[in-house]
Amino acid sequence: MKKTKISLETSFWALDEIENPFQLINAFFNYCTVDSYKNTLSEIMLYVYKAEVCKKDHPGDVFDFHTAVKSFIRASYLLTFKAKKWKVKKAPEQWQIMSQASLNKEEYEDPFLVFQKAFDCKTLEEYEFFLNEIVHVSLSPYKEQFDYDLITPHIYLVKMLDAAQVMSERGLKKIKNKPIDNPE
Repeated sequence: MKKTKISLETSFWALDEIENPFQLINAFFNYCTVDSYKNTLSEIMLYVYKAEVCKKDHPGDVFDFHTAVKSFIRASYLLTFKAKKWKVKKAPEQWQIMSQASLNKEEYEDPFLVFQKAFDCKTLEEYEFFLNEIVHVSLSPYKEQFDYDLITPHIYLVKMLDAAQVMSERGLKKIKNKPIDNPE
């Protein structure tokens, strides 16, 4: 099976070019908090439907968001290939429902499911198009009409941010190869 090699394009916002999606998640949350990413995403989505410019005083913030989230989306795509070899450490016996954020119980217990569902629903190119489009339109002083779905990628992007946060908080462990029983 051929390995999937995609540039994560981190040189715009991280100190170094990062190739490992797990390392990218750590750098991504060191760069900004999950709440900040989700707030900026929500604000951008609001401006998509307005004839105003998002963050008019600091439009560079939207560019920073775009570059970091584009890298995050690419890393999220690569995580779909890692689910067979890695798993998130077990969820605590008791946790507050608020720590689940947008995830259901099954997704909270196995955050890799979120990435799999997201990329079963939309392609990497569709998520990148969504990100480019919302950033472009939110920085434009004109109101746009869309004939394509902006809601589904928005919902999945929020879920991917929450899943990555859970992975970052709980940590990961490699799944050991199980020996195959030889029935005789």
